Amino acid sequence: MSDLQRVFEKIEANTEMMIGLQAALTAIPAIAPESGGSGEAAKAELLLKELHRLGLTDTRDYPAPDERVPGGKRPNIVVNLPGGRQGPALWIMSPLDIVPPGEESSWKSDPFRMVRRNGRLYGRGTEDNQQGMVSSIAAAVALLQLGLLPPQPVRLLFVADEENGSEYGIRHLLANTKLFGGEDRVLVPDGGSPDGSMIQIAEKSLLWLKFQTLGRQCHASTPGEGKNAFLAGSELVCRLAELNLLYSEEDLLFDPPTSTFTPTKKEANIPNINTIPADDVFYLDCRVLPEIDLDALMARIADLCLEVEKKHAVSIRVSTVQRVSSPPTPEDSPLVAALKEALKTVYRVEPRTYGIGGGTVAPYLRNCGIHTVVWSRLDETMHMPNEYCRLENMLGDARVMAALMLSGAG
Repeated sequence: MSDLQRVFEKIEANTEMMIGLQAALTAIPAIAPESGGSGEAAKAELLLKELHRLGLTDTRDYPAPDERVPGGKRPNIVVNLPGGRQGPALWIMSPLDIVPPGEESSWKSDPFRMVRRNGRLYGRGTEDNQQGMVSSIAAAVALLQLGLLPPQPVRLLFVADEENGSEYGIRHLLANTKLFGGEDRVLVPDGGSPDGSMIQIAEKSLLWLKFQTLGRQCHASTPGEGKNAFLAGSELVCRLAELNLLYSEEDLLFDPPTSTFTPTKKEANIPNINTIPADDVFYLDCRVLPEIDLDALMARIADLCLEVEKKHAVSIRVSTVQRVSSPPTPEDSPLVAALKEALKTVYRVEPRTYGIGGGTVAPYLRNCGIHTVVWSRLDETMHMPNEYCRLENMLGDARVMAALMLSGAG
């Protein structure tokens, strides 16, 4: 029997351990203070105890200061697998935090009590991202129990703050530690497809913009005496829609294959009907193909704002809420090749690479020259009521990760 087959059997034998870990993690909400939570510390404390109990004792926390949470710190836990090998490392990185459950009346069970039903594990966080966490731990434990040493350093990383911009997670680690080498490789099990065939190697640039239109307030019966900020802002929304036509280039790596410019959030202006508002605020969500220059895009947006300002005699302020861009991971990366082979072995699928418009932690690593892929086998129930993880996916992903650990992909 091959070492890989022995590892697969050991993962299967540890099924109940994996289910128990999912249940324990689900019972401790790790919600960011922006969403009314107290952060990830309690969940990280439980996780550390379980890691040590399972024999993964070489751990270290690299906390990020945050006065908003109890204890004033957000945890970022690194686990080193035994072996002591030198050279580029293979990392498997999973977020610790989760989103709130939303309207609890939409749940069929308590979102913070894992329920096993029909081969699924229900509960907030079970798929996003505890499936990846538990699968990576199960893969590492199987190697440890069998005394198998990976051919390169292998490290698990559990980070804070993925759901709210990663300031206290991977961005903190990249800015304040020297954990990563330029030749390291990173797998982020935080996105994928139901058959497990999709390997995400690229993301559109993410640009969130706030537009504030300033006019002059007056009574609605004499609109000529004022400068209607709402009217001007509304025209600007329509003018910004032209960006979808101006930037219609296609890149078939992505779905949709074009850049998208979508007005989303709208702030309240005035509480009554019979007043012309002097202040109006809305937001634009831009998902831009990587080859498009964001500075040139911002200049074009500034020109549109100027045209609306002149027409309505208002002032428009544009501020950037978030801006993230990164190069793609090369399709011929050793990490991509090793993951494809593992997927063929475990899931018997024909893997293919793709790009997304959504945001993950991967761009921060790619911008440091670190080859990073986002992959998992998911039903994509994250952020939904009645979120669940398929037990077969959790076991299968653990097998894929174990194969990757033994492949020398780093």
